[in-house]
Amino acid sequence: MSRAQDAVQSFRQGFSCSQAVLAAISEPLGLDRERALKISQAFGGGMARMGLTCGAVTGAMLAIGLKHGRTRPEDEEAKEKTYRLVHDFLRRFQDRHGSIVCRELIGVDLSSPEGHKLGAERGVFENLCPRFVADAVEILEQIL
Repeated sequence: MSRAQDAVQSFRQGFSCSQAVLAAISEPLGLDRERALKISQAFGGGMARMGLTCGAVTGAMLAIGLKHGRTRPEDEEAKEKTYRLVHDFLRRFQDRHGSIVCRELIGVDLSSPEGHKLGAERGVFENLCPRFVADAVEILEQIL
């Protein structure tokens, strides 16, 4: 199974988009799956269901930071590399989908129970989000 397929499977099992993306790629980067799931939980639904930055995107940003982020304040090279890779990821994701904002991507505001219900009724979690999750992992694999 590919990492993108693993991420989609995790999403379909009930994990958030951010969790699915980070968990699918975390172990080769030195982070066990359980911790990856915990770390990324709050970013689902466009950051705690606020409909802001897509969770697949934030999960990918966490993965980029995990691999390239700086651990010493003076390591400007790591910081700049991380930002360059994040910008590259964001450009590629936006080129494919037109946005990185959850509510724009799915056409629903998840910040209320009614909005979440509407998203479920429209099938966005079955029809749209899995593609965002898979694409985020595919792009990550290309740039990492």
